[in-house]
Amino acid sequence: MQITDLRTTLLAVPLARVFRGGTYEITARCTIITEVLTDAGISGCTYAGDERTRQRQIAEIIDGRLKPLVIGQDPLDVERLWDRMFEETIPHGDRATILQAIAAVDIALWDLKGKAAGLSVHKLLGGYHDRLPAIVIGGYYEDDKGLDGLVAEMVGYRDQGLAGVKMKVGRVDVREDAERVHAVRRAVGDRFMIACDANQAWTPEQAIEFCRLVEPCHIRWLEEPCHWYDDLAGMRRVRERTGVPVTAGQSEITKYGCQALVRGGAVDILNVDVSHAGGITEWRKIAAMAEMAGVAMAHHEEPHLSQHCLGAVKLGLYPEYFSEARDPIGWHLLKNPPVFRDGWLSISQAPGFGLELNQAFIERYRI
Repeated sequence: MQITDLRTTLLAVPLARVFRGGTYEITARCTIITEVLTDAGISGCTYAGDERTRQRQIAEIIDGRLKPLVIGQDPLDVERLWDRMFEETIPHGDRATILQAIAAVDIALWDLKGKAAGLSVHKLLGGYHDRLPAIVIGGYYEDDKGLDGLVAEMVGYRDQGLAGVKMKVGRVDVREDAERVHAVRRAVGDRFMIACDANQAWTPEQAIEFCRLVEPCHIRWLEEPCHWYDDLAGMRRVRERTGVPVTAGQSEITKYGCQALVRGGAVDILNVDVSHAGGITEWRKIAAMAEMAGVAMAHHEEPHLSQHCLGAVKLGLYPEYFSEARDPIGWHLLKNPPVFRDGWLSISQAPGFGLELNQAFIERYRI
């Protein structure tokens, strides 16, 4: 079996309102669909990423630089193909963009690999868990939302059957953010998991103050608490002085950066995205390294992919959703989006990632 073609389709969907995190705001949702075709009639196709500022550059790298490297090659040789593509990072400076392009191709290759074997990617990777608790990323700062609106949002997630929320913090004063978390905890009760994501908004001292203020709320983790995602000493200080688990890795793009987080004692949980850090081939090496250190694995968004990765490792945690308003692509691009029930997501066992794309949605929002 040989690869005959590599295709990309770009999508962009404007959002109805602005969503603000600790250090950024979102006005649109974007993705790249990547398809690998073969002479055996088997194809691999998936979508990944939400890189609004470099979407076209990523597609240009796939179509211009990576396509000639994989045409005529055996698509099942994912390790060898990954190395061929990784050589493109050496003469070119923008490693983050190139690694996202590599990831898009690699993820599609794993979909094809699963289809060829008649197995889900979850099974190909090890198949440790059959289901995982599903959470939502929410609590964004929105115009005219207020505390009552925040509480109503969180109660709504609980009532939808989600296991918990990863709540945005970091945009307002530390004490005001702590009040927001306390209000949510009072409203949702003790069984609903709450994690907090500062998106690198604070100094270590501010993060420590926040953790102490919300101690009665029993948050599951604090994500990217410090200015710069690679402040190893700062994150280690937050861990050691508060006892609150620290999560980071979303902003890392290689196994080497993740290894530094683990060796530096900066994290309890790595939340590395397959769409940013080189794809499935690289992610599984990061997960193996983390397990040796007793560090759990999370994954920022993309539940259609993360369920297979997290479900295949012993210390895999929660697939993360967005609301429909925040991520219309995640809810409408697939005819069969991942469905959670009673707080749990049963991992798809269809071949590959088991995705069925909605062509009408693609035609409406392709760019």
